[in-house]
Amino acid sequence: MSTRRIRGAAVTAALAAAVTACSAPSGGGSGDGKSGGSVVLGVASEPDTLSPLLGYGKDGNSKIFDGLLARDADLKLKPALAAALPKVTDGGRTYTYTLREGVEFSDGEPLTAADVVYTYRTATDPKTNNTFKSELDAVEEVEASGDDKVVFTLKYPYAAFAARTVLPIVPEHIAGEQDPNTGSFNTKPVGTGPYVLAKWSKGEKLTFKANPRHWGGEPQVKTFTMAVIGDDNVRATRLRSGDLDGAVLPPNLAATFKADDARRTYEARSYDFRAVTLPTANKVTGDRAIRRALDAAVDREAMVDKVLDGAGRPAYGPLPVDDPAFTEGIERTQDLGKADKILDEAGWKPGEGGIRTRDGQRAAFTLLYPSGDKVRQDHALAYASDAKKAGIEVKVESATWEVIEPRMKDDAVLAGFGSTGDPDFGLYTLLHSSLAGDGFNNMARYDNPAVDRALDDGRRSQDPAERTSAYDKLQRALVQDPGYTFLTHIDHLYVLADRWENLNTQLEPHEHGFASGPWWNIEDWQPKK
Repeated sequence: MSTRRIRGAAVTAALAAAVTACSAPSGGGSGDGKSGGSVVLGVASEPDTLSPLLGYGKDGNSKIFDGLLARDADLKLKPALAAALPKVTDGGRTYTYTLREGVEFSDGEPLTAADVVYTYRTATDPKTNNTFKSELDAVEEVEASGDDKVVFTLKYPYAAFAARTVLPIVPEHIAGEQDPNTGSFNTKPVGTGPYVLAKWSKGEKLTFKANPRHWGGEPQVKTFTMAVIGDDNVRATRLRSGDLDGAVLPPNLAATFKADDARRTYEARSYDFRAVTLPTANKVTGDRAIRRALDAAVDREAMVDKVLDGAGRPAYGPLPVDDPAFTEGIERTQDLGKADKILDEAGWKPGEGGIRTRDGQRAAFTLLYPSGDKVRQDHALAYASDAKKAGIEVKVESATWEVIEPRMKDDAVLAGFGSTGDPDFGLYTLLHSSLAGDGFNNMARYDNPAVDRALDDGRRSQDPAERTSAYDKLQRALVQDPGYTFLTHIDHLYVLADRWENLNTQLEPHEHGFASGPWWNIEDWQPKK
């Protein structure tokens, strides 16, 4: 997946939000439960932008926009702005979409093929400042055929291309008159989606209102607000007080609502994993022996049990064990004896306080985690404890993303990644050397030619067996040369007032909470009778 950053609000911002964000109506945040009323949801972060040209909604579920295709509850592709799934010809190099009739943007202007062409050409333009260009690398040209047909020509057959066309479509008549990087469209978007943005108070809340022009019909939930609350504890407190109708919560806080009959907990399986980036520029984390020793020293099962309260799985790489492309046999348990042997053979000898040294260099480094994120904090502390058993000192430090970003070239970060839909989506931007240092892509600046070859083969092949082989080679290479220490895959937990029907969850990516959880299809909710 693209690791476009979603900024977490700092604790101070969260506390301010607790005072200034919209208050819940009497009887809870939902207002009139029979009519749907308004819903107030607590999320940990907000997007940097609401423009799809810069990455917003690129994986689907944007409430302001629609893509040519969308995903159902089981992540199967279905038509959205397109009238049907694409017609694929020329050996997988040409995709033709026919647009749905009668679709209008929220300002009343009709959707045409020209809007689709503008969206994709601008998103792939080198002058456009987005970090997901590599995900559309296969696109050679996109052209309109009349007002209702769009033809994509690919440089090479790309098996996962159709899933990339959930990218939201923007109106050329508005966005085309602005600079895509700095224009007002980034904060005042116009789309075809079931909701329109009514107000955005940065760092505080975003309010959305039902779009009466939506081609799928006007939603029953007429208004919903995303209250941006970076601190997990503050979010739980506001939910408990009735100030919020629902919230995304870490396992330990979600558990405190189990006995609450008025609320329901929803669990979403995910590809979201926590990992420690190991920057190659750092004298310690750049050493392969250190990286392999850390991989052996970490107790993943204990992290799932103690940090996640069982709501997750050990991560042996970027793909979860139940992914069809997961390489069986790479599962591994904590092995401190192996870690010691690796370090001994590499010349890292026990020194003062049990911390290893080599040529005067202590085996010590700093691990940063975002302030207010209790789950990452607990992962970081557990990781440091495990590392110390192998003679490696990990100094854990909290900071805002504004502080972390310029330091992540040299310092380790307790990071989160993971994307659904196809192995290429999550792995390419995480590991390919061509994206080293490209924003939040390849944060560890990992560079392994064998992994690059596997990524390229997996992306360009249409043969399922060849793709499976490529990703198998990649996962095995990561075990021998880990650029990250993979820790856990996390189940996302949401607690919500039990007043609506048609709620469920999808298998989720790393970027969750804002457009995921039981409100991924809020436009389909019906009030309970």
